[in-house]
Amino acid sequence: MGFVRLVVFGFIALSVIYLSVSVYSRSVRREKLEKQYDAEPVEGVTRSEYVAKGIAAYNAGLRPKLLLLIYVVPAVVVTAIVYITNAN
Repeated sequence: MGFVRLVVFGFIALSVIYLSVSVYSRSVRREKLEKQYDAEPVEGVTRSEYVAKGIAAYNAGLRPKLLLLIYVVPAVVVTAIVYITNAN
């Protein structure tokens, strides 16, 4: 029963961390895009369109996918610790 509790609360904690890091990362990227547009405006494209296209490109990139490692790394570490502890 203790293991199930660890998995449930661990998943909740990792979800909070993932959401926080994800929101922070997107806001940093949005701010960077806004500054780029302010420095060099693109003709025929509004600031909001420019930022929306940039965020769409960001979402299709590698960085948001790497954030999923927030779930994978702790799970692998806990599994390895449990395996090593029970192997002896």
